[in-house]
Amino acid sequence: MQFLSMSNGMLAVAIAVPAVVVLILIYAIWYITTKNSLISLRNDMEESYSAMDVHMKKRYDLIPNLVETCKGYAKFESDTLSRVTEARKVAIAAGSADKAAAERELNSSLKMLFNVVQERYPDLKASSQFNNLSAQLEQLEHEIAQSRKYYNAKVKILNNKIEKFPSSSVARKMRLERVSYFEIEDATERNAPRVSFDDAPRTRL
Repeated sequence: MQFLSMSNGMLAVAIAVPAVVVLILIYAIWYITTKNSLISLRNDMEESYSAMDVHMKKRYDLIPNLVETCKGYAKFESDTLSRVTEARKVAIAAGSADKAAAERELNSSLKMLFNVVQERYPDLKASSQFNNLSAQLEQLEHEIAQSRKYYNAKVKILNNKIEKFPSSSVARKMRLERVSYFEIEDATERNAPRVSFDDAPRTRL
């Protein structure tokens, strides 16, 4: 009986050890796969942010030409131009955490500038140079909006992976945290600045 008891114990060990090894192997494979997935999602998000940043930088390069064009018209509100210039400066220097707020202020300042032109400067509104710059800016605003939408979609996928169990346990080990969406919080500022002047007379200067 003692021999039979020892045999049963050895048999239990012989079964348990491989089972534990298999479970460890399955966990290791799952952990590595989940970690690699999180890394890929994070890289995709960063790549989409870079694409959005490229469009924003193109707009930053365009704004000085727009400001100089407005300066060419007598008595143009210097405070409006100063606000645009300062907002551009802040947006260029802003890090990723402050970029959305800086972009909101820049959008707001550009919207104010175009409203001023629309209401008070018909000659400037009709300028071919100004219309060309405004058309370029409008196109860039559209590209920024599209890239922002794509970036936010990537953020949503990553956040779901970070927050949902069981992948959340791996995310914690990687010290990954929920990423904020790049969005305009004020509902009145959700649309890109209106920079189209289709109703303007097409006189040539």
